[in-house]
Amino acid sequence: MKPVRLSRHAAANAVSRGASVREVIDAIESVPWTAAEQGRLECRQAFPYHREWNGRHYAVKTVRPIFVNEPAEIVVVTVYVYYG
Repeated sequence: MKPVRLSRHAAANAVSRGASVREVIDAIESVPWTAAEQGRLECRQAFPYHREWNGRHYAVKTVRPIFVNEPAEIVVVTVYVYYG
């Protein structure tokens, strides 16, 4: 697999939304990709969470990176995180 690089924007989004860089990379490397808007790609992976986020307890955290498959690397442009 190609190296995965998070843009500055994606890295900041991941941290502020509660995802680690490792979770973003794991999602890209281990689940199927689907088409996203503007010719980009996305994938979703659920991770066990069992913690509080913003004052509520959640059992699962889903990480959804949006990325571009460039010839030499995969560039993550943003990261969404959902709790449930």
